[in-house]
Amino acid sequence: MSQSCIELKKSNCKNCYKCIRYCPVKSIRFSGSQARVLEDECIYCGRCIVVCPQKAKVARNDVEKVKVMLASGSPVCVSVAPSFVANYRGATISSISDALKALGFAEVEETALGASMVKNQYDALVREERQDVFISTCCHSLNLLVRRHFPEAIPYLARVVSPMVAHCHSLKERFPGCKTVFIGPCVAKKHEQTEHKEDVDCVLTFPELTAWLKEKGLSVKPGEDHNDYSKARLFPSCGGILKTMECDNPNYTYLAIDGHRACIKAIRDILEGRVHKCFVEMSMCDGSCVCGPIVDSNEQTPVSGYLAVKQYAGHRDFVLPQYNSEELRCEHPYGVVPHEEPSEEEIKRILKMVGKVSKADELNCGCCGYDSCRDKAIAVIRGKADLSMCLPFLKDRAESFSESIMNNTPNGIIILNESMEMQQINNEALNILNLRDSSAVLGEKIDRVLDPQIFHEVELSGDNVLNRNIYLADYLKHVDVSVIYDGNYHTYMCIMRDITAEANAQEEKDKIRQHTIEVADQVVGKQMRVVQDIASLLGETVAETKIALTKLKESLSNESTAVY
Repeated sequence: MSQSCIELKKSNCKNCYKCIRYCPVKSIRFSGSQARVLEDECIYCGRCIVVCPQKAKVARNDVEKVKVMLASGSPVCVSVAPSFVANYRGATISSISDALKALGFAEVEETALGASMVKNQYDALVREERQDVFISTCCHSLNLLVRRHFPEAIPYLARVVSPMVAHCHSLKERFPGCKTVFIGPCVAKKHEQTEHKEDVDCVLTFPELTAWLKEKGLSVKPGEDHNDYSKARLFPSCGGILKTMECDNPNYTYLAIDGHRACIKAIRDILEGRVHKCFVEMSMCDGSCVCGPIVDSNEQTPVSGYLAVKQYAGHRDFVLPQYNSEELRCEHPYGVVPHEEPSEEEIKRILKMVGKVSKADELNCGCCGYDSCRDKAIAVIRGKADLSMCLPFLKDRAESFSESIMNNTPNGIIILNESMEMQQINNEALNILNLRDSSAVLGEKIDRVLDPQIFHEVELSGDNVLNRNIYLADYLKHVDVSVIYDGNYHTYMCIMRDITAEANAQEEKDKIRQHTIEVADQVVGKQMRVVQDIASLLGETVAETKIALTKLKESLSNESTAVY
């Protein structure tokens, strides 16, 4: 299996779906929080590379492959796309040739030479009226669009190779044993090379060349050479192919279309039979190749790019050596990946799973990257998308879940912004604060309903306050309060639990306990007094008894003495 022309940096993919949104054919599968290019459906227009905000998708870098070719000893020839003057401002074929030869390349020529060969073939085909409608085939991305997604339109593609293939074929004929490298602004050419390996050995983009030159301390300098026999240099501009052609068959209409939307609409027009006797120049990029997707930073400028190309182009055709026109013919293979169309029941089942049970629920907002909810549902069925990609559904579900928690929790919750203004308040909080409606306080400062001291404490210290018992005198309630600050969303969350009943119960217990202690003290005191009284009485009784017994003893003793 060949290496992918577009590579993914997994760590950078951030679930934004922007690549899907901008992909003309939705050849991207979202799985495991990563957006992966589907190689068998991709048309390599490069839009996913251009629009990705995280630069997670990049064109495959083939510089090392070319370095190996240079080290092999075989001469390596370069075909430079004519849009180089838009990428390297002020450059000429001589100045870019100097830079490339400094890297070790043997020969450097303009792909515009191949463009002249191709445009001559176009003129010949239209003169012979071999087809009702001709679609130009210089743009490989356009060719893949037809082959993979509109195969019914394959017969309308002109049976002519691209300028890249034509020129590299010519280089191989003129420099036997050489290897060829095409350098341009297009990632699709990397794929085209895999289909024409006998003519093109490798493809580099302008940024790859720029980085390589920088690595070697080189650059493409401005030049001054000009060749009036270079009309085909107009090819990379919108309508540039037609500007170089003779367009001499009065039975045909000649027109140029650029941009993927216009190209797709034109193909549908052709397939629906609304276009006849027409040669259509098509380019997938808005502004054609001067706005190719893989150019150096800040060089994707249609106006100045077009002016650079126009000013560098001559007014006459290149003087070409004899070539065999049959060698420029090609057939366009059928490349569509068949998909079984899902049933209406399957589509409705998927739609229902994301809360879309009626047409009114289908917002078709495009947040997921697809044009409609039905398209997204079909993508889910085909394994290209996840249910979680529906942002309105996730938002509604999150809000519903959040609202359910807010309204059913036994705790009062108040959400504040950093200005201490109330943003949300749930029903329990309203009950605690004796409020009827949240509308009366939302947007108001917290000090309207609560003492803000605890919030300012969190604000100043940065530490959350948890489970603090506070008495709300205005509401005659005891509450357990926690205040938590969320630094990510810059909000304060106040959680209150009404513990008035518990506090009252505890207070009642404390009163009963105090009363019990007081009663016990009274009982103990009384018992002590009784004991003391008893003791006092016992003391008197004992004393009297002792006196009586003493007297009795003395009396008995006296009687005993008298007898004897």
